[in-house]
Amino acid sequence: MDLQSMVPIAYHSSYKLPLPENHRFPMEKYELLPQQLLLEGTCKKEDFFEPHPVPLETVYRVHDPDYVKRLCNLELQKNEVRKIGFPLSEALVEREFIIAGGTVMGALKSLQNGISMNIAGGTHHAFHSHGEAFCLLNDQAIAAQYLLDHTPLKKILILDLDVHQGNGTAEIFKKNDAVYTCSVHGAKNYPFKKEQSDLDVGLDDQTDDLTYLNEIETILTKLVDQLRPDFIFYLCGVDVLGSDQLGRLNLSLAGCKQRDRLVLEYCKNKGIPIQCSMGGGYSKDLNILIEAHANTFREAVDLFG
Repeated sequence: MDLQSMVPIAYHSSYKLPLPENHRFPMEKYELLPQQLLLEGTCKKEDFFEPHPVPLETVYRVHDPDYVKRLCNLELQKNEVRKIGFPLSEALVEREFIIAGGTVMGALKSLQNGISMNIAGGTHHAFHSHGEAFCLLNDQAIAAQYLLDHTPLKKILILDLDVHQGNGTAEIFKKNDAVYTCSVHGAKNYPFKKEQSDLDVGLDDQTDDLTYLNEIETILTKLVDQLRPDFIFYLCGVDVLGSDQLGRLNLSLAGCKQRDRLVLEYCKNKGIPIQCSMGGGYSKDLNILIEAHANTFREAVDLFG
């Protein structure tokens, strides 16, 4: 077996959805990232798997059936669509189901391989009964509930290191003790009205590499010792970079890469399976954006390949 196939990666062509010209969401990254990983030899074609749409009954375990049905029928109100930030279409809805399917399928692969990745996902602003901020269905919440329903796992940690608080994830699991939600984010960043995760750590504007990495190491060590999770979902957004248009922190590319190494290496050493969804990244320079996301995969292959 090729060692690099030990890091399975969910990818589907639908991840890159055509958007109106000048839309601020960098949809191109979902096409450019796998191309870069293949071109440089970090990954091979056989490392990628094509996800299937997540079944409705699996989505209903996390999201309000009425909301999901209206979403599928393209019947959301204008204000609901405006909150989401994407034009509502059949292709958009199908894309969300496929992304969530990739995270569920990946999580199951993580139980065998120790790790899996999703080129997209990290849709943590999707609540039980509405979507917002480019998120319609909460992929890691859906996958976490699926594991609880269909495997012997008893305790799951969702480690959200996107620069924006995982407000949807916090709301979905606020009364579920089997899932511990941790969000480390910019204190003054969106969402301005935050939900309550099990652990929220709001960071000051312009937080640098050293401060950030020390904080993450302390939090991760404490949580794993305290919770002894059976599985970790890692939302590895790169909008923590100083170059990010929608972030307020000041991490360098090297610091962001070191963060990924820290989390992935810790999980490997502790023998905790991990699933990684890409999350946010809005640096205007696409080269920086792709480099930051690619670093997550490079670290994964280096550690688990």
